[in-house]
Amino acid sequence: MITITEIYKVNNEIVFFIYGLAFFTLGFAIILQTRQTSRLELAYSLRWLAAFGIIHGLYEWGDLFIPIQASYLSEKLIMLLYWLHLVFLAISFVCLLEFGLQQISPLPRSQFMHWQPLAILGLWSAVVFFILPANFSDSHQVRLTGNALARYFILIPGGLASAYGLRVHAMQHIAPLNAPKILQNFQIAGVSLFLYTIVGGTIPPPTPFFPGNFLNTRTFIEITGTPVMVFRSIFAMLITITVVRGMEIFGLEAERRIEELEQQQIINAERERLARDLHDGAIQKVYTAGLLVESAARLAKPDTELDKRLTRAVTVVSDAILDLRRNLAELHEHSQIEYASLSQLLRHIPQNPNYSTIVNILITDELPKEKNVSTRRANHIVAIINEALANTIRHSGARNAQVIAKNDGELIHITIKDDGAGLPPEFKNGYGLRNMNDRARLLGGKIEFKNDHGLVILLEIPWSD
Repeated sequence: MITITEIYKVNNEIVFFIYGLAFFTLGFAIILQTRQTSRLELAYSLRWLAAFGIIHGLYEWGDLFIPIQASYLSEKLIMLLYWLHLVFLAISFVCLLEFGLQQISPLPRSQFMHWQPLAILGLWSAVVFFILPANFSDSHQVRLTGNALARYFILIPGGLASAYGLRVHAMQHIAPLNAPKILQNFQIAGVSLFLYTIVGGTIPPPTPFFPGNFLNTRTFIEITGTPVMVFRSIFAMLITITVVRGMEIFGLEAERRIEELEQQQIINAERERLARDLHDGAIQKVYTAGLLVESAARLAKPDTELDKRLTRAVTVVSDAILDLRRNLAELHEHSQIEYASLSQLLRHIPQNPNYSTIVNILITDELPKEKNVSTRRANHIVAIINEALANTIRHSGARNAQVIAKNDGELIHITIKDDGAGLPPEFKNGYGLRNMNDRARLLGGKIEFKNDHGLVILLEIPWSD
């Protein structure tokens, strides 16, 4: 009967390749999926887990490829590769330690904790490159001992901190998002990290000191009949699968932001409609009624009961007009800006996290810096741009958008374009596009929508009222 050990010896290269591939895939997937503008602290700390995955994957592949190169390269160069191989191991564990520390104590951390992983790496390097060579004549034994020290003093604290920190972070920051499957993936990832730390940190290559002389890769095979590399590979694959699936949280976060953006756009649009109705309807009617009452008061005889009542009515109508205007001003407060420089407005648009998380925004500003517009016009212009970008995010599936502003004497030309799906052939204007048309008309300008490798919006408005 063929044992697992014999299978491992025959397929040793395949196991090393799969083990390295699992970690390399983990790092590469994190780099591709992590949102740099995410509000979750996990998005910042995951880059250290990505660094651990890529560097540790390269380390494991070193066990596979360095012996192959021994037939082609000089002995000194092979020796250098083995030393670099050992350094890669320590650096990967330091990245895991930094990931764990950031989970337990998110930035900003104290200066001591910020330099702690580097200090541990420096101490390990001093022991491996200066102290151990003075006590061991065999460089191979030095490397094995350095491997064990890296696992004992860097992997174990780093892995335990990562496992604990990932679980705590998931409960504190992921659980409130009401995404049970994503939460479960991060919890499994935490357990897998813990188990990997146990089999990766406590079972080093054979060493001449305790506990490496008692529990090591050789005695582990004798006790269990299975190489420890098999278990490490299994836990590595579990970590990769669960973390990659857990990173769906960034997609969920983007969807929630789009929902918030849509809700805010609906609220803003309703406020604009109410403000227009108040201004064009209610206020005008009440003002007209006030004029009629005032004219009737002039016809009444002085100091009569009719004169007194009409005078009070004029006062009440005047107060009603003031209240309506006050409500109108409150409806407009949400869209007021603190400056009227279009250049300033354009520079602030890409900083809006509702947009920058989902679409890349490029601003091309060719407007004169000394020329401003009125606050009223600035409010309408920024509302049109915001509406256009909101539509890009909601409907087009675009990844890139560009806003180009140019000056043409008395006119401002603003082009907003994206690389999305554009308008469908039989498209009917919704409220958003009608609102943009209304604003352009209020500004005495015009707006045009067309498809050209995405949606292109051309806005042309005068500088002044």
